[in-house]
Amino acid sequence: MLLNLAASRRVLFFGGKGGVGKTTVASAAALAQARAGRRVLLVSTDPAHNLGHLWQRAIGPAPVRVAAALDALEIDPEATVRAHLDDVGRALRQLMPPHLSGEVDKHLALSREAPGMHEAALLERIAELVEQAPRDYDLLVFDTAPSGHTARLMALPEMMSAWTDGLLRRQERSERFGAALRNLGSDDGIAARALGGERVDTAQDRDQRIRQVLHRRRHRFERLRAVLADDAHTAFVIVLAAERLPVLESIELHAQLRRAGVQVGGLVVNKRAPADAGDFLAGRRMQEEAHLRDLCEALPGLPLQQLPLLAEDVVGAQALEAFAAHLASAS
Repeated sequence: MLLNLAASRRVLFFGGKGGVGKTTVASAAALAQARAGRRVLLVSTDPAHNLGHLWQRAIGPAPVRVAAALDALEIDPEATVRAHLDDVGRALRQLMPPHLSGEVDKHLALSREAPGMHEAALLERIAELVEQAPRDYDLLVFDTAPSGHTARLMALPEMMSAWTDGLLRRQERSERFGAALRNLGSDDGIAARALGGERVDTAQDRDQRIRQVLHRRRHRFERLRAVLADDAHTAFVIVLAAERLPVLESIELHAQLRRAGVQVGGLVVNKRAPADAGDFLAGRRMQEEAHLRDLCEALPGLPLQQLPLLAEDVVGAQALEAFAAHLASAS
């Protein structure tokens, strides 16, 4: 199921409760697609990155080759926020009168730790990767943070689009009011131009640049929202363990994603206990079966794939190769 889903999509998100093996499953799926001849970029959006530990090599905010046709990167939340605020600061300084530059710096300093700033900056980076990836990659695989963080992130494009639309409406009303006031007085740039001097940056010029910035931002979020909602292009895979809390959290995550307009392409149940390994694990297997019945009753019709509990940790490229083979054989 999973490999068929990955082969037919250009963007694949993996999410679920912490500790269920999202990074391992995402990495194995990405590796399998790279082995199948596709160019793949594997991206970790989780602040507690595990890609580097899993692949046993340094992975940072720039793409690093981890296997043939497979690159990986870890989005650095702090660096992403800094870059985001630097971009905002440059735009604001161009739009605001020079004497307000100190206010811009003060606003940015306060914004750095504002609630939601990390999510907004992370969303900008994801949108940027989604826009840029088709030039260099056939498949973009996101290994996301635990469920609650990811559900909020998936809902952000809709929220940010609505917020930006509101800013545009307010800016347009402000611009109309400013134009009316300017018509009562004089154009700040006329005298300078008549005397042959340099053109003075007027309030009208700043209004126009503000509108351009907001329109670019709105279009970026609209494009990301369209990609997330296109189930022929994008799929979200929920990874879980056959335990009570992961099952309940997966059902809730599915509902949150549906409300955000994101379709779930399938479920991957990881670390399944074997049925023929003694009374202890047989009892564990029976308990897992009961939890999976609850899952299937709550989410009927969703494809579901099960992966076995392994005797050893999956670490390194060779172990990931072996784990990826389970994706093709498991049901």
